[in-house]
Amino acid sequence: MGEEKSTGRLATTLGGLGLVAGALLIAASSRWLPGELPSPPAQDEGRGQPGPHVAIHDMRLGRPARRVAEDLIAPPPLDVAVIERIEPRPPLGELGLASPPKTPMPQEWRETLLYRPVATSSAIFEAMGRRVVISGTVDIDPDRTCSFGDAVWPCGQRARAALNAWLRGRALKCILPPDVDRFAVAAPCILGRQDVGAWLVANGWAMASPSGIYGKAESVARGAEMGIFGPPQ
Repeated sequence: MGEEKSTGRLATTLGGLGLVAGALLIAASSRWLPGELPSPPAQDEGRGQPGPHVAIHDMRLGRPARRVAEDLIAPPPLDVAVIERIEPRPPLGELGLASPPKTPMPQEWRETLLYRPVATSSAIFEAMGRRVVISGTVDIDPDRTCSFGDAVWPCGQRARAALNAWLRGRALKCILPPDVDRFAVAAPCILGRQDVGAWLVANGWAMASPSGIYGKAESVARGAEMGIFGPPQ
């Protein structure tokens, strides 16, 4: 019985101490808690509008934008009177240029075989009573002379001889009108599968017409000093 009484008194004492410690903790915790949060501003219940301290932005359209650093962003004033138009720069090369369209032939023109052609100059020949100028080329007159360095040589005669040697009496196929017996006509011609005009200009025995399609071939012939652009032959 004595042990049970002492145990009860101990439990009572410990319980009292626990209550005192709890009270002390509650009293000390009031120092650590933040103060009460401010209540939100009251609104006018009658109008339902925010209080006067809330900023209201004007969102109406048509209001001009505010200019910032106008001297850096805005373009400077330009006097139209001082503007000068200049020519466009030339192309960097001829590869990107479109080929000039070929002149369409009239419907009555037909492919005609001309046998035993004889060159009368570097880009003109006669065959079967017809006189044909190779279209797209500029003829070299037989009396023309050319100079290369200190040498002067009869390039016109040499050009005519070069065309005759290449033809060797073979037939040319040209696109001709029905009747050209009494006047010369400019026409495209082929020998086998070779374009006659392209062969003449590429080998330097004729020059390209400004409106023709052989300008590139003439540039190559000049650079390689072919035909009339080179030494005596």
